[in-house]
Parts: sequence; structure tokens; C-alpha cells
Amino acid sequence: MARTLVGLIADTHGLLRPEAVAALAGAAHIVHAGDIGSRTGEPRDVLDALARIAPLTVVRGNNDRAGWAASIPQTADIEFEAVRIHVLHILGELAIDPVAAGVNVVVSGHSHKPHVETRGGVLFVNPGSAGPRRFKLPVSVARLWVEDGRADIELVTLLQ
Repeated sequence: MARTLVGLIADTHGLLRPEAVAALAGAAHIVHAGDIGSRTGEPRDVLDALARIAPLTVVRGNNDRAGWAASIPQTADIEFEAVRIHVLHILGELAIDPVAAGVNVVVSGHSHKPHVETRGGVLFVNPGSAGPRRFKLPVSVARLWVEDGRADIELVTLLQ
């Protein structure tokens, strides 16, 4: 099997920065963990721009409430290189036992804080916020490298 790059992004809130596009370039697939758009930014613009880079898996965030978001699921499950990935927006709403479900990686957003943690052999990743800066948190995305059932993560800070 080949090594596959999965780009992780969340909380764009209608703003897709050129730095985020550059950081996700070369990805075989992109995951958007919710809060795609806002009143000031067009969600379709964000999703179309990401889809020009790679195929997308998208989940709805708590701010994705308008009619355009009705068809976007709350959760998604995908697999690459024998690595199972479960995606949702708010980690506190995780409704599965990832270990029992055979999930290797859980991707979430919402907090705007980039975070990586391994619990029970499951990698939990929040790529942080790639959109408008919130408080003094960094603006970031993540790169998930998967190969032969293994996953490695790289947080990419776009703006400190």
C-alpha cells in the first residue's frame, strides 16, 4: 500500500485562507469537520475551493444551520489504507465507542484549538480553526498520513 495524505480542516466560518489551500495541496482527500460557512462567507465557495484540491468528506457544524447545510451529515466514516476515520464537529457529542467500532482516528472541530491525543489506541485530532481567528488561538489545519493501517498526524500552524 502507498502512503496517503488526508488533509484535515475545520471551522472555516466562510473564510478559506490561501495558506490553508497551500497546506492542503497534494492531499488525496480532504476532511472538513464542520462550521463551514457563516453569514459573511459563502459555504459553497469554501467547499468548491477545497474540492478543487481533492475529493471531500464534510460534516455539519453547529453553525451550519441554513438550508444549504440540510444535506450535510452530522457524522461521516471513511477509510484509507486500512485506517478507519470517524468525523464529527463536536467531540463531546461522540455517540460511538471508537475502539469497539474499530475506528483508528476521530476527527473533530468546534473548539478552534488544535489538539492531538491518543486514547485507548485511538488518535483524536482537532485540526483547529482555519477561518477567522478566535481569541488568541493559532490558525491551523492538519495533515493525516495513513499507510498500512497506521496513522501519523502533523499539525500545521498557518498564523500564530
